[in-house]
Amino acid sequence: MKNSSTMTTLEKMRGLMLSGMADHYQAVLSMPAHQQPESAVMLAQLLEAELLYRNHRRTQTAIKNARFRYQASVEEIICSQDRNLSRETLSMLADGSYIDRGENIIISGATGCGKSFLASALGYQACMQGRKVAYFSLPKLLQQLKSDKLDGSFRKDMERIEKMNLLILDDWGLTPLDTQSRLALLQIIEDRHNRYSTIITSQLPVSSWHSYINENTIADAILDRIIHKANRIELMGESLRKNNTKKQF
Repeated sequence: MKNSSTMTTLEKMRGLMLSGMADHYQAVLSMPAHQQPESAVMLAQLLEAELLYRNHRRTQTAIKNARFRYQASVEEIICSQDRNLSRETLSMLADGSYIDRGENIIISGATGCGKSFLASALGYQACMQGRKVAYFSLPKLLQQLKSDKLDGSFRKDMERIEKMNLLILDDWGLTPLDTQSRLALLQIIEDRHNRYSTIITSQLPVSSWHSYINENTIADAILDRIIHKANRIELMGESLRKNNTKKQF
């Protein structure tokens, strides 16, 4: 039963932005008096409720800010010999330890085979583990960085990209690179090398990446930093997008 004192306490909790604590306290107050926990137990429960609420809110904010192409989870990923993706490999990557080691992931394969969906799922998993993640289509990112050069926001955006625990670059090799794009890409990879992880998806096989970059010195520098510490997944099989009857990739 609520009285003026408990209502004031609830108002103070909400005023202090302790929403998780307030929600739990309100739920306790709705219980019969003989079922309500003792003060010490209630305090522990209130603190735990607030911690869980804040962690959940932080995770949801991280997922929103990442701007994934797909809403995906690792549980939705189809693992099979035909796809050249085993459950063991997926589980190994899903634990996020590759991020702790500053390793990269390269996901290659034909269009529609689920590269972007897999990258989104691994990014979502990283957000759930409390990591900062950013997802970009590489052609759009490079175009945006060109615009940043004009309005003076280039350094700010590059610093934000650099600090992401996990950066996902989708559509690698989809459009040609000019000199400015090559240099921007080199800076991104160089700034993150051995510190943070990057997932790259591409229709091009890795053996064609040097030709795609199309400038020997820059290509050598970029590929040395990406491939040296990379987990490589080459997805196989028919287009899942064409045959998709379920929201699984």
